[in-house]
Amino acid sequence: MIILGIETSCDETSIAIVDGRKVLANVIASQTLHQEYGGVVPEYASREHMRMIEPISRRVIDSTIKDLSKIDGIAVTYGPGLMGALLVGLSFGKGLAVALGKPFLAVNHVEAHIMANFIVHSDLDYPFLCLLVSGGHTMLVYVKSFGRYKILGTSVDDAAGEAFDKAARILGLGYPGGPIVDRLAKSGRKDFHVFPRARVKGNELNFSFSGLKTSLLYLVKRKGESWVQENLADLCASYQEAVVDMLLRNTFRAVEMVECDKLVLAGGVAANSRLREVFRRNAEDIGVKLYFPVLEYCTDNAAMVAFTGYEMLRKGITSPLDIPAVPALKFDSTE
Repeated sequence: MIILGIETSCDETSIAIVDGRKVLANVIASQTLHQEYGGVVPEYASREHMRMIEPISRRVIDSTIKDLSKIDGIAVTYGPGLMGALLVGLSFGKGLAVALGKPFLAVNHVEAHIMANFIVHSDLDYPFLCLLVSGGHTMLVYVKSFGRYKILGTSVDDAAGEAFDKAARILGLGYPGGPIVDRLAKSGRKDFHVFPRARVKGNELNFSFSGLKTSLLYLVKRKGESWVQENLADLCASYQEAVVDMLLRNTFRAVEMVECDKLVLAGGVAANSRLREVFRRNAEDIGVKLYFPVLEYCTDNAAMVAFTGYEMLRKGITSPLDIPAVPALKFDSTE
């Protein structure tokens, strides 16, 4: 089945076409205009999606299947994300579905991130444990099969990606913060400063990153700007180490609890080089198979949306055309 995927949940306009697990095209246009504002401006994001979605779609179609009638379904992210941004992709996708008389597939953005690993790992099979770690979400999910999920732990405040972005803002590094912190940390000392590693009462698999961010803020205010600039790489390295430590501790505790031999990383923060290094080493030590996407499928992209739509259609799941955009769409345990 050939599925057209559309992703406009935040600041990437992405269109993809997949034929089963095979990605025929996956074009991602990142909106760099937000960098000067230190974060995504929702109104500007919506306007950029409106400007880019039609020409990107034409480019993808012309470079692959040529004829829109060959498409078997239209998969679109309907949440979570920014309302205006979601509406652009959702409206465009619904229009195509009506015009072509094809099934419409409304995709949960979080579920699509989990499914991204299937695109590049032909040996990945259910069940597995997934650490989904991005700018908006940090959660441990036991994936029994497609559509059957059990959430074991989640962040009670900031997501890990948000913690990186806020740290970059405190340090005056720009946006998006995660890749900048990762790059600077490569030349820094991981033990330069011991940042707090939070433990959450009640559920030992839950995460908390707000205290870490506050600790960095107070440290910067106490030491001053010149000290920060002199020790920037060391601060990034030790801050990043604290984030990775907390993710590592909870994830491998969950691996023990569910006795799972497959661990999957997903989401934008899965691109972090230190995270991959530490998780790979720990997985090897205990004989767990580790999977993570190539960088293209870590960040927001339409290929993961299209593949999720393929799985939905394969199981006979379609969506009504009156389904709305849901900015705060939840991803919950299904059983």
